[in-house]
Amino acid sequence: MERKIISTAALLGMITIVLGAFGAHALKKVLNLDELNTFETGVKYQMYHALFLLFIGTTNLISEKAKKTILYLVITGVIFFSGSIYLLATNSLTAFDFKVIGFITPIGGLLLILAWFILFLNILKKKA
Repeated sequence: MERKIISTAALLGMITIVLGAFGAHALKKVLNLDELNTFETGVKYQMYHALFLLFIGTTNLISEKAKKTILYLVITGVIFFSGSIYLLATNSLTAFDFKVIGFITPIGGLLLILAWFILFLNILKKKA
């Protein structure tokens, strides 16, 4: 499970760097400041959770079951939260109105919060 979690963290981190560079260079020319800031929010949260998964993959403080649950919550949460933010931030560049999928952003945020909550609960349950 650790290998799967750490490789997922590495992939998320790599994609984050690519998207951050894309936003800083290519999108800077076509998006307004608010849209760029929105895009950057998605990038930040994706990186935070790539680093979170690195921690989860290397810690012995929580069970394998908790690690697996956190992994799937983070993957889905990042796709919903950051993914929808990327689409909403670049909405002006497409013919499709991505505002119709805006409702999944808070769902993704909730999934990310749940991942952190599971870590918290497992740390509290751990005997000293």
